Amino acid sequence: MSSASTPVLQVDGLVKHFPVARGLIRRKVIGMVRAVEGVSFEIARGETLALVGESGCGKSTTGRLVLRLMDPTAGSVRFKGEEIAGLGKQALRRLRRHMQIIFQDPYASLNPRMTVGEILAEPMAVHEIGNETERESRVRELLAVVGLLPEHARRYPHQFSGGQRQRIGIARALAVNPDLIICDEPVSALDVSIQAQIVNLLQNLQQRFGLSYLFIAHDLAVVKHISDRVAVMYLGQLVEIATKRELYDRPLHPYTQALLSAIPRPDPSVRKERVLLAGDVPSPFAPPSGCRFHTRCKHAQPRCKQEQPELRDAGGGHRVACHFYETIPKPAIATAADTANGKFVERLAAFEAAKAARLQT
Repeated sequence: MSSASTPVLQVDGLVKHFPVARGLIRRKVIGMVRAVEGVSFEIARGETLALVGESGCGKSTTGRLVLRLMDPTAGSVRFKGEEIAGLGKQALRRLRRHMQIIFQDPYASLNPRMTVGEILAEPMAVHEIGNETERESRVRELLAVVGLLPEHARRYPHQFSGGQRQRIGIARALAVNPDLIICDEPVSALDVSIQAQIVNLLQNLQQRFGLSYLFIAHDLAVVKHISDRVAVMYLGQLVEIATKRELYDRPLHPYTQALLSAIPRPDPSVRKERVLLAGDVPSPFAPPSGCRFHTRCKHAQPRCKQEQPELRDAGGGHRVACHFYETIPKPAIATAADTANGKFVERLAAFEAAKAARLQT
């Protein structure tokens, strides 16, 4: 396989278990928290793969495992065809020049005792890139790339707004010219208008530098805007992965359908069936047998409790982990034509009449 066709990142059967111990003097392991269980995906050059799911499902842990900020319990992680799960410290240090991360909380990830210039120059110093003069020039260039001014290099993180601090975090990730960036919920701590600015900035940088993103997020509207493919995660496992258009137009897994049904639509003429999930997310310390989603799925059958479903190809690269996805009905979306009776049309007509009257006056 040529280097051009080799995926930037290949993850196969990734597993991470955290031991749970009890006792004060003699610590005894009583079980494992199964945070990530058999996750597999790949990211092509210049592609954005979004990883979505509820809080605690293992998204951020997966991102840290990819970067080897945590050591995996089992599984394979290959960067440009090279296995990195077993690399030593020196080899891993060289590799991290090509793999960077943007953290969720920009303020907590920036050293408050360092100026912005020192923060941006530090990765270059660690990887021995350029001399001091070249690093200063590179810092000014990075600030311009993310929409900040050269004089901002002399300021400290607390002197910036949340959106500006996230721009600094993005500039730091770009400092060593990486090929892959893990975006760990980079916009979830920002307000909506700043979210749009950061997402547009990430897209522009991707087109300019040919970056690949693993974009971890909760907001499915943001994911729809930035991603090429979407992987849905539940309780440490992938339940569905497909292209953006395919997943949003034809969700096959009941959990994906529930997530998408929760997205608000700004069109009052469109009504859709809301998929409500029963109960709470089970504990990863004692996950359910069989399909991990069966405790909350209204379509669950006895087979779901006994047998864990595999990610199966549903056509066109669309893979889903569900025994009965072929027979599960898609939630209905009622359009204006479907709701053209009752009081809805009356209220809409009254609103349009009042609006016309205000324009005339």
